[in-house]
Amino acid sequence: MNPPFPARAYHRASNVVDDDLALVARMATGDESALAAFFDRWHEVVSAMVARILRDADDADDVVEEAFWQVWRQAPRYEAGRGSVQTWLLTIARTRALDRLRAMRRRREESLEDDAASVDARAAGTNTPTPDDPAVGAEHSERMALVRTALQRLPAEQRSALELAYYDGLSQSEIAEQTGQPLGTVKTRVRMALQKLRQALDILREEAR
Repeated sequence: MNPPFPARAYHRASNVVDDDLALVARMATGDESALAAFFDRWHEVVSAMVARILRDADDADDVVEEAFWQVWRQAPRYEAGRGSVQTWLLTIARTRALDRLRAMRRRREESLEDDAASVDARAAGTNTPTPDDPAVGAEHSERMALVRTALQRLPAEQRSALELAYYDGLSQSEIAEQTGQPLGTVKTRVRMALQKLRQALDILREEAR
């Protein structure tokens, strides 16, 4: 009589669990390559679940990246005794997807309120700054100078990925194809570059005061 769960399948499942635990442990030490490998391993599963909740490709992609980024940040706090890595990951992704869904509903409601306020302002003759306002142009130039300086402070590989995405307009899949890097590595670099860019901009703003 054949066992209900073949030994070979059991060993495969056991290996997956062990590999997941090893990747999370490496992420907890700050190993970026472990995040890239973890992303490549679970990306399709997480994407499918998030897409079912949001039904919008752009929002789904954003949420998937946010979920893996949260896994990266929380890896040091993961406890195997409270659930498998898969359950932990999918719970994070589902929570982020539901948060995005609620935020989308709020934005739609706020948009309606803004439209109504705009109509009221026009009826009252209230003026708002336009892109041609010199003050707006000066502020924009100052922000761009800060961004260029912050970019120069990024590690070369992260700066390159960010520039290809935002200046050349390439998708992350196109960046992976052009650079020969795995998609997970590209996504990791772009996400980390954005985080470091925000930190650098905060520092530069403080220095400019």
